[in-house]
Amino acid sequence: MSIHGILGEQTTDYPTTYSPETLYPIARSMGRDAIGWQTDKLTVGVDWWQAFEMSWLNTQGVSQVAIARFSIPASSPFIVESKSLKLYLNSINFTEFASWDDVQALITKDLSACLQADVQVALFGLNEDLNDNASGLLIAQPEGVCIDDALADSTDKIALTEHPDASLLRHHDTEVSSTRAVRGSSQPYAFYSNLLRSNCPVTNQPDWGTLAVSIRSEHPINEANMLRYILSFRQHNGFHEQCVEQIFADLSRCYAPSELMVRAWYTRRGGIDINPCRVSDISLLPKPSRLIRQ
Repeated sequence: MSIHGILGEQTTDYPTTYSPETLYPIARSMGRDAIGWQTDKLTVGVDWWQAFEMSWLNTQGVSQVAIARFSIPASSPFIVESKSLKLYLNSINFTEFASWDDVQALITKDLSACLQADVQVALFGLNEDLNDNASGLLIAQPEGVCIDDALADSTDKIALTEHPDASLLRHHDTEVSSTRAVRGSSQPYAFYSNLLRSNCPVTNQPDWGTLAVSIRSEHPINEANMLRYILSFRQHNGFHEQCVEQIFADLSRCYAPSELMVRAWYTRRGGIDINPCRVSDISLLPKPSRLIRQ
């Protein structure tokens, strides 16, 4: 994968005036072509980006601060390079706006134009009453069973792999003790892991996240196998969205689920965290949320 953008530059000039041209789109097809699966099934879902370093000026020249969430449809032909988004947001730090609505409208226009999709933008004040968690910004907990200790009774040495290995999902199927379903019975169940790790394909810097899966399948789901598979991403170079789509495709191919939801909450970098979610049906789309690591 060859990507040339601001993210790969050794030195960076931070703009101090409004600079929408800073935004750098990356075609989703680059990752989806590599997955080699039904592309249309990867377009159902949302990427939630949360920015915690939002600032601009009011008409008096006083700095305003907020938290922003950008909801990018998975059907958009492009994603945005994360550092270019940070620079774009920094470029409005010293721009005056008459109202918060004006800020929201400008960012909506620029991101939608860059990604060629209808991007939704929400701004949250730091003093808002968020006790009902309607915003999804209060600390949440993933649903389901944590599988991070699923290999505690195994004697296997977990090798480092260069790329995700879907064959690990069928590894040692005799480990019945950690199987969450019985073949032939379709059941809904959910699990998560805090051990998702991959590398940025541009900088090779590590990205850490929590992965959650909700699935209904007639095939048995072995927690130890699933953890082996998740760990196989540790040296993989892929954007957050591409990793989630790879997992969605691999689970679909392996388990033929009647329902599937795969989402990840990645830790913050440059004041921004990225949270992709893919579902087999839009009715399964959860609400955006934030975890303790974010």
